[in-house]
Amino acid sequence: QFLRVTKQYLPHVAHLCLISTFLEDGIRMWFQWSEQRDYIDGTWNCGYFLASIFVFINLFGQLSGCILVLSRNFVQYACFGLFGIIALQTIAYSILWDLKFLMR
Repeated sequence: QFLRVTKQYLPHVAHLCLISTFLEDGIRMWFQWSEQRDYIDGTWNCGYFLASIFVFINLFGQLSGCILVLSRNFVQYACFGLFGIIALQTIAYSILWDLKFLMR
C-alpha cells in the first residue's frame, strides 16, 4: 500500500538524488561567486572577466541541467551538459591528477 501511494513521487525523488551534487554545487557557486572567481583567476591568471565567464558557465550549466532533469525535458541533453561540466571542472580545478579525489 505504501508503494501505491508513493509510486508517483519516487521517480522525482530518484532524479533529485542523482542530481543533488550538481544542484548543491550550483547553489554554492551562486553564494560564493567572488571566491570561485578569485580561485580561477589565481590558478589560471586569466583575469576577472574570463574567470567570471567560467563561473557563470559552470553555474548556469549545472542549474539548467538540474532543472531539465527534474522537469523531465531534454533529459539526454541535460545529462550530456552535466557531463561536460564535469569535464570542464576536472580541467579547470586541476583534479585530473589528484588521485585521492578521483578515487573518492
